[in-house]
Amino acid sequence: MLGGACRKPTPAAPPPEQTQLPALEVTRDGSWLYTYVDDKGLFETTDKPDAVPARARRMVRVMDPSKGALDRRDTTNVYVVDVTELLHAGKVKARTLSRAAFETAALGQLPPGASSLLADRPPSFDGGVEGAASAPGAPVVIVYGASWCGACKEARRYLAARKIPFLEKDIERDRGAAQELAEKAARFGVPTDRIPVLDVRGRLLIGFDQARLEALLGQAT
Repeated sequence: MLGGACRKPTPAAPPPEQTQLPALEVTRDGSWLYTYVDDKGLFETTDKPDAVPARARRMVRVMDPSKGALDRRDTTNVYVVDVTELLHAGKVKARTLSRAAFETAALGQLPPGASSLLADRPPSFDGGVEGAASAPGAPVVIVYGASWCGACKEARRYLAARKIPFLEKDIERDRGAAQELAEKAARFGVPTDRIPVLDVRGRLLIGFDQARLEALLGQAT
């Protein structure tokens, strides 16, 4: 055969991500890695289940350290256990959640950040709006709030000052925004009785807490 160029063989494609990972039983005495959220919103990892703080035990990611990411197939969906149940029973069946759902639920175990209860809306509020310019680019954060909410203003100021692209949605003036937030909250099982609710790349934070927001923006689990 005449001429032609040399071509490297096409590498094998990684297995497709599974919507539901295979069943997994986690044992208390097994070799696992446990990822939990600390008080600042940072995700920490330990190999001892009893080292997970009590208030973070309900929502803990578990991994088999002997397997690589492709073998685990848990880059999008992850295994989650209740460590309190594991320590009591000695073994549990792991649940499968998306990474976004796990991170939202883990952060949801923490007390809410600075926020305003919707029930505390000023009855005489006249609807004035204090604007905040978003940095250019695709939104990294969506701020669901209302113009009278002080904590919402603080979140906007923080994002604008650090030039983090964000989109602000007033759930009292925009019925579509209110419905959008309600659907997200229902999907992740978080309350919507206070604002702001921050959607950070698909994860929901209740209230404005600078440390937790920075952790979620800068650290992946």
